[in-house]
Formats: sequence, structure tokens, C-alpha cells
Amino acid sequence: MPVVAALGSLVLLRGVLMVSPGCFLLRRKAFCQHRVISHSYCEHMAVVKLVCEDTRVNAAYGIFVAFAVIGVDLTVIVVSYTMILGVVLKLSSSDTQLKAFNTCVSHVCVILAFYVSGLFTFLTHRFGHSIPQHIHILVADIYILLPPTVNPIIYGVRTKQLRDKIVVLFQRKGI
Repeated sequence: MPVVAALGSLVLLRGVLMVSPGCFLLRRKAFCQHRVISHSYCEHMAVVKLVCEDTRVNAAYGIFVAFAVIGVDLTVIVVSYTMILGVVLKLSSSDTQLKAFNTCVSHVCVILAFYVSGLFTFLTHRFGHSIPQHIHILVADIYILLPPTVNPIIYGVRTKQLRDKIVVLFQRKGI
């Protein structure tokens, strides 16, 4: 339990340290007439677009944070999975190895759902100037909604009892 608390504290500290400077950079800026964000939640780049001054520092800091977070996260994930695969390959039973690989595939699917949608929304705000505003909003909403939506589906499909109950449910309904 102390390890989990320490890791949770590190994640919280990283979030505060990475997000706070962006907030302080925005606080010093003058905003235009309207202050309505055209998103369903307060996204950093949506707020930056309301500023009437030069926002190159904000944009550069946003790029730095995004790539630093993705870079550190992916490095930790790759190192972790390399260690996991080393242990799995040493297991004696091929059935146990297959079960462990299936679990790893589920984890990787959830990770990809989060990072791919997040990277896409990040890149469309910075480089997709010809993309219509409603597409930006849709992509940002997908980033917020897709990972938590597919998470139980991905893990649930791997659970045999749940899969069997879903099959029985669909058979009753004639689907």
C-alpha cells in the first residue's frame, strides 16, 4: 500500500507541476471581448484561443508538456512491459503464458485508446487550422469519453463469465 500511495502522489505532483505554469502564463494575458469557450469542457488550447495577445509561449509550453508527458509515460510503459514480458516468457506453462499475454493485450488496447485520441486532439488544435471548429469539439469530446467507455468493454470481453452472459442475453432477444 505505501508503494501505491507513493506512486499516486508522484502522479498528482507531476500533474500539478505540469499544468500550473500554463495557468500562470494564461493569467497574465489579456482576453478579447468574448470569454465563452466553444468546448464542452475547459481545454487549455480553447482558452488560449480567447487571448488577444501573442500566445507563442503558451503554445510552446503546451507542446512541451504534451510531449514530455507522452514521452515519460510511454518510456515507463515500455520498460514495464519489457520486464513483464521477460517474466511471462519464463513461465513454464504455455496456457499461463497465453493468459498473461491476453491480459497485456487488454492493457495495451486501453492505453492506445487514451493516448491516440489525446494525441489526435492535441495535434488538431496546434496544426489543424483548416479543420472546422465542430470537428475540434467532437475530437476533444472523444478524447474525454472514448477511453472510459471502451475500458470496461475491453476488460469485460476478456472475462469468460461476462462474455457467456452477454451471449445468453443476445440469444434470448433473438439477435
